[in-house]
Amino acid sequence: MAVVANTFTTSQAVGNREDLSDVVSRITPEDTPIYSLIEKGTCKTHHPEWETDELASPGENIRQEGEEYTFGTIIAPTRLGNYTQIMRKDWIISATQEVVSEAGNVQKRKYQKLKKGVEIRKDIEYAIVDTNASVSGATREFGSLPTWITTNVSRGAAGANGGYNPTTGLTVAPTDGTQRPFTKAILDEVMQTGYQNGANFRHVSVSPYVKSVFVTFMSDANVAPFRYAVSQGGERNTIVATADYYEGPFGTVMIHPNRVQAGTGKLARNAFFLDTDMLSFLWLRKIQEDKDVAKTGDADKGVIIGEGTLKVHNEKGLGVAADLFGLSAAS
Repeated sequence: MAVVANTFTTSQAVGNREDLSDVVSRITPEDTPIYSLIEKGTCKTHHPEWETDELASPGENIRQEGEEYTFGTIIAPTRLGNYTQIMRKDWIISATQEVVSEAGNVQKRKYQKLKKGVEIRKDIEYAIVDTNASVSGATREFGSLPTWITTNVSRGAAGANGGYNPTTGLTVAPTDGTQRPFTKAILDEVMQTGYQNGANFRHVSVSPYVKSVFVTFMSDANVAPFRYAVSQGGERNTIVATADYYEGPFGTVMIHPNRVQAGTGKLARNAFFLDTDMLSFLWLRKIQEDKDVAKTGDADKGVIIGEGTLKVHNEKGLGVAADLFGLSAAS
């Protein structure tokens, strides 16, 4: 219907007050499954090193009565190392903006410091699941998880392991293979290989899409049915179409959907099988605010910075199913 002539509307008004909520809705997720699960430690150098050792393979041990001793050769442990990576977030806010009244106080030092700290934590998770090899020098980078794992692996056609190179002291990035769907057979294959090599997998980190594929395993003819109704009060019931644990012939693992692994195709391609005793994150400099940033001009500057690295205690305690369709049924 038409508006009556000379009706004064909000589009003509000049004195209406703004109604801007003080509540800021931050949608970006903060969870970091792998970094949260593993132990945190410290190191004293930008290139921490450690050693790995293993038992000899079992075999016949039958000796003659009264025979003279012979002595076997001692095999030296393997020496490994990774480089620390410097991670930084910063901001600059004018002195006036810092003191004016603002809805939500998002553009203030205290909020920005908290926000940047969360962002660095997510960057650590990204660096762990990325496919970058370690780099030495001034712009150092720690070798990501996929560059270490060479034993308990399942790869697509033409895919190849990377691994630690003892000559260079650096890890090597794996070679991508032909992508394929995640299946129960792949899950069982990696778990069996890991079991045979002494691994005790407890967790599997996957992209959200791969988690949705895992849930369909409950329809496999070889999986015991466990569907049930969940009461939500009164006569209401819930359709259960999810699963978090897989109890297979070689152990029980919890499947964690990792939002960071949904970031790009290369992050989504891998499902990581984890024994958290075989991983830790070492801090040379824990994340903290740099209090010595020089003040120049009429503005408040802020920097939070940290330096650390991923320690893979023994890659035989870890596994990877690589080259998966990680974002959709075709990518």
